[in-house]
Amino acid sequence: MSPATLDIRSEVCPITWVRTKLKLDTLAPGERLEVRLRGEEPRRNLPRSAQEDGHAVVSLESDGDGGFRLVLEKGTGGEVAWPRS
Repeated sequence: MSPATLDIRSEVCPITWVRTKLKLDTLAPGERLEVRLRGEEPRRNLPRSAQEDGHAVVSLESDGDGGFRLVLEKGTGGEVAWPRS
C-alpha cells in the first residue's frame, strides 16, 4: 500500500507543520505519509515537530530536484526517538 502524500513545497513554516499535522490527523496509527518539502527550515523543523507529536520519522532524503521527501509513520502518542543533528 502506498503512503498518503502531501506536497508543501510552496509553503513556509509554520504552515508546513500545520498542513502536515492536519493530514496526519486523517490517518490511522501505523499509516505512512510522504511529505514533499523544500527549504532548510522545514527540513529541520518537520521531523522534530513530528517526533515531538509522537510520530516516527521513517526517512528523509533529497528528491534530486532541490527539495526533500520526508516519510512519517503516524504514531499513537508519546515521544519517538529520532536522531537530531
